[in-house]
Amino acid sequence: MKTAPAPQAETTQDLPFCVAALYRFTPFENFEALRAPLRAVCEANGVKGILLLAHEGINGTIAGTDDGIAAVLAHIRALPGCADIEVKFSRAPTMPFLRMKVRLKKEIVTMGVPGLDPRSDVGTYVPPAEWNALLEDPNTILIDTRNDYEVVAGTFKGAIDPRTKSFREFPDWFRQNRAELIAEGRTPRIAMFCTGGIRCEKATAFVKAEGLDDVYHLQGGILKYLETVPEEKSLWEGECFVFDQRVTVKHGLEPGSLTLCHACRAPLTEEDLASPLYEEGISCPHCHAERTDKQRARYAERERQSVLAEERGEVHLGAKMDEVRARKHQERRAEAARQKILREAEEQRVQEVLSRLQD
Repeated sequence: MKTAPAPQAETTQDLPFCVAALYRFTPFENFEALRAPLRAVCEANGVKGILLLAHEGINGTIAGTDDGIAAVLAHIRALPGCADIEVKFSRAPTMPFLRMKVRLKKEIVTMGVPGLDPRSDVGTYVPPAEWNALLEDPNTILIDTRNDYEVVAGTFKGAIDPRTKSFREFPDWFRQNRAELIAEGRTPRIAMFCTGGIRCEKATAFVKAEGLDDVYHLQGGILKYLETVPEEKSLWEGECFVFDQRVTVKHGLEPGSLTLCHACRAPLTEEDLASPLYEEGISCPHCHAERTDKQRARYAERERQSVLAEERGEVHLGAKMDEVRARKHQERRAEAARQKILREAEEQRVQEVLSRLQD
C-alpha cells in the first residue's frame, strides 16, 4: 500500500499537513452508495477537502495528517478500479480546507461533451522529464486548458491561454480557433496541460474525437512537473493555482506567495492588494466592475461573520496562520520589488538604444 510521504526535517516536507490530489476514471455502477462510507472514513480520520463522485469515477483533493490520509487512501483504493489510483502529494503549514465535502456529480470534471471516455482514447502521456523537449520543438502548439483566473498565477512559457471562465467553454473555444491553431505549426502537434492532469484526460480525448491524432498531455499535470523538475531547468513561469487555502504552490510544491479574493476566487498580487478596488473578502481589481452593490454588501456581511467566527475560535486554520500570512506578504513585496527593478532596467536599456540611434 502506498502511503503519504514521510516528513523530512528543515524542508517543505517538514510541514505538518499532507495534501493529496487524486483522480481516477473508472465506472462506478452505484456511485451514490459510495458517498456516505467515504465521508465517514474522512471524518473519522480528521481529513478535510473535497471529493467528487460520478458514474465515471472519482476526483478531488484532501488534507490531513499522514496517518489520516493513508487511511482514506486505503479506503479509496478498495473502490472498484481504484487499486492503482495515482496520488500527488504535497505539504501545507496549516489545514488548507475548512471542512470535508463529498459531492455527487454528473462528471468528475465538467466538460459537457457527451460520449467522451478518457479510458479508451486519450492523448499520449508525456512524463515531466520529457516535457521540456516537447515544448522546445517549434512544431508544438502548447495549450493551457485551465481557467483564466488560474493562468494569471502562472503558466508554461509560450503557452496559449484560451481565457475560458470554465472548462465547459473549452470545446467551443477549440472549435472556433482550430484552423488558426493548426496553421501555427508545420504539423498539427498539440500539447496540453492542467493542474493535476484530469482536465487533459478529457481535453485530449475531445481533440482526438475532433479528428486530430498527434495530441499530447503532461502526465501528472503541473503539480508533478513542479515536484520533479529542478527549478533551474524549468520552463514554468510564476506559481500554480490550487483549489485550497494555500492559493498557489511553487517549485518543489512549496506553498506560494499569492492571496485569494474571496469574492471571485482570483489570485492576488501585491499590486492587486494595494489597489483602491480591493476590499478584503468583498472585491478586487479583477471583479469590482462585475459585482453589484447588493452583491458587495452580501460579501461584506459574509466577511464580517467570518471574522466574528474566527474571533470566537469557530474556524481555525492553524496556529501558524499569522506567520504564513506574514511570509506571503513579504514574498509578494519582494516579487513586486523584483518586477520594478526589471521594468526600470528594461526602460534604461530602451533609452540607451534610442540614444545610440540618435547619435
